[in-house]
Amino acid sequence: MDQQLARAEQGVRELRATRNDRWYPKFHIAARAGWINDPNGLCHFNDRYQVYFQHHPYSSDWGPMHWGHVSSADLVTWRREPIAMAPSVAEDRDGVFSGSAVVSDEHELLVYFTGHRWRNGVDEDDGNLQVQCLAVSKDGITFEKQGTVVECPDGLMHFRDPKVWRTGDRGYMIFGACSPDNRGEVWLYTSDDMRDWTFDRVLYRDPDPHTFMLECPDLFPLGDKWVLTYCPMGRRPKKYRARNRHNAGYVVGTWSPGEEFRPLTEYRPIDWGANYYAPQSFQAPDGRRLMLAWMGSFGIPAASQLTDGWSGQMTVHRELTLGDDNRLIAVPIAELTQLRTATHDFGLVAMGPNETRTLAENVDAAEVEIDIDLAGSTAERVGLAINKTPDGHETLVGYDDLARRVFVDRRNSGHGNRGYRAAPCSSGRVKLRVLVDRGSVEVFVNDGAETVSSLIFAADGPRSIELYTECGDATIPRLVVHRLGSIWEDAR
Repeated sequence: MDQQLARAEQGVRELRATRNDRWYPKFHIAARAGWINDPNGLCHFNDRYQVYFQHHPYSSDWGPMHWGHVSSADLVTWRREPIAMAPSVAEDRDGVFSGSAVVSDEHELLVYFTGHRWRNGVDEDDGNLQVQCLAVSKDGITFEKQGTVVECPDGLMHFRDPKVWRTGDRGYMIFGACSPDNRGEVWLYTSDDMRDWTFDRVLYRDPDPHTFMLECPDLFPLGDKWVLTYCPMGRRPKKYRARNRHNAGYVVGTWSPGEEFRPLTEYRPIDWGANYYAPQSFQAPDGRRLMLAWMGSFGIPAASQLTDGWSGQMTVHRELTLGDDNRLIAVPIAELTQLRTATHDFGLVAMGPNETRTLAENVDAAEVEIDIDLAGSTAERVGLAINKTPDGHETLVGYDDLARRVFVDRRNSGHGNRGYRAAPCSSGRVKLRVLVDRGSVEVFVNDGAETVSSLIFAADGPRSIELYTECGDATIPRLVVHRLGSIWEDAR
């Protein structure tokens, strides 16, 4: 694999030399250049947090998948590592697809991934040949491929994205699958030595008859429940749900080794935004369950994908808990506050009807905390105009009292895909935490009860953040703006 990795590194260097940074993130993980998608192999190993990801190092569009790599000692400052894996053997000739990692008793990193081949050697028109493979590393940097550990069952056209964990002395591995009757399922395998794997059962079958594949499944405990996350392919839009070409959601249930997974909830969106996919979780050394997902697009390309030499980024790491109603709660990790470089606390703010007020100018990375007192407000919409440029372009983030939802409205953002996405919100007070990067926004509603994450590509020129009201006044008990610095080790 050494020769393939050397070529890949050269490809990234050539793209990096011409990379346009107008939307390149300051505090979200992205490749040095080229395309990225799913986070892979998330873990804490050798005293560092390891993030691998699907990566095409030769262009800013999707291509034969490699595994890119970054690492951090503290989840705040990140170091770029060499590309970890490249297509190099027969099993993965058309791509080292997504997977996960566990640490062995011998303190080796065991990485499980899908080796991908096109049946016709060109595209997926005739289906995929997908097997599950193992690679081993002693340092998290260099890997030795060990070959296939799970063959593709007969009759399955899609069988990928292994998520592996250990419970007691046994290993467990789930996959996303398309059944012979074209239904989306999650399959479970078990192992006593993490190398020989045996089929256990079909753990879950999506009840939606239009869903034909469940990509990137994950199963993890929160309290006395288990959360199954997955990305349903084929699900049809309905009102505010499943509006994207690729969506991600979860089901909460009960499970224990040797038993069935028993759902307690219906399928729910993890995030209501336009760009949230392929989430993967892991347990931090302090016991927190953390999750990372991809912000990108396989459909209408992101503006940067075509012109800027890079495409795709991750969300911020989110800490997960489970609410009393079995709702998945996701908030930015506490470490993110260490990126704050300056803070302006506006205190109590009263806004008149149809008023606009500038909060910050020349902004490329910021965090806004805003509480809206609905009982003391009459505005139909109240919120923030972010990435506002002198020519009038902006992205609107706020609360819509008619819809009773928190929204991200990109109709006038400037570049890239447009669209309106919104999450439900019906409490008496709306509490928002808004993370604004050069090319994205993540909105956390009422302490993480809902989230809305979308790419936004602003028009050229200096960018500001404004507060606004529409058709009424607003009472805002708390409003704080933080400037944020860079996560990159080479930027400090």
